[in-house]
Amino acid sequence: MNLYFAPLEGITTYVYRNTHAAFFGGCDGYYAPFITPSDNERISRKGLRDVVPEKNEGAKLTVQVLTNRSDSFIKFARKIKALGYRELNINLGCPFPRVVQKGRGAGMLQDTAALDRFLDGVFSGTDLSISVKTRTGFHSGEEIKRLMEVYNQYPLSQLIIHPRAREDFYKGVPDEAVFARAYEMARCPLCYNGDVTTVAELRRISEKFPALTGVMIGRGAIKNPALFREIKGGAPVTAAELVAFSDKLASNYYEALGSEVFTLQKLKEVWGYMMQNFQNETKILKSIKKASTIESLSFAVNQLK
Repeated sequence: MNLYFAPLEGITTYVYRNTHAAFFGGCDGYYAPFITPSDNERISRKGLRDVVPEKNEGAKLTVQVLTNRSDSFIKFARKIKALGYRELNINLGCPFPRVVQKGRGAGMLQDTAALDRFLDGVFSGTDLSISVKTRTGFHSGEEIKRLMEVYNQYPLSQLIIHPRAREDFYKGVPDEAVFARAYEMARCPLCYNGDVTTVAELRRISEKFPALTGVMIGRGAIKNPALFREIKGGAPVTAAELVAFSDKLASNYYEALGSEVFTLQKLKEVWGYMMQNFQNETKILKSIKKASTIESLSFAVNQLK
């Protein structure tokens, strides 16, 4: 079973992915945050900056696309193929209003007939391997049967299911009963994605669904970047290791961004997750939030050691 690092917009960019791969490893593949194709070539080229091969030599990458138009998908697929990629992942799970209101992401789950037409156009127009990342419905998980009937018509390289409906956003717990229905119906390789934050949780999911070909982990791996290593039998993460990882991220972000302000912003986002490992260190968390320089943030997190 493969372990994948889920895409998190604004966090898992090439700087984070490469630094994580070099520092911790253990991950079988990374998914880039979604790119929305544009008919404006200047904007389109800007969107590709995060996935160009020369910036992604340190991490095995799958590119993710957010669109509801098969013609836009096919044009984008040509560009991705020209960069050397052989697989493209379609985002049908993003729940945020700015995406859903345009009928993209989880918004596409509202109309399965339109979704069927979209996928038919996609598979008719490219020879790339196509995977899909989806939720179990728009309003509720009761929609999963019809969605699976659509997905099962196409030769997906992988179907990644987050067992929440769009209306759930990230509230509550993943609905494993709904996932089990999808698991029984699936005719393609199936990957589980949802609230896996510990080795014990990964083992429980893999034992419950033994035919899974993969598990995708997002926020749990930002919180504990050594999680993939631990799952594969490696050592647990230490505070000193997280601090050293932060220092390396700071260096790499600054080199890429050329700005202390933007670097600090990125580091604070990452530490917003990693500080969940230190629930009692409220003073240090406040110091991280108040830090106005990389040096002051580094001083704060070094207290964790």
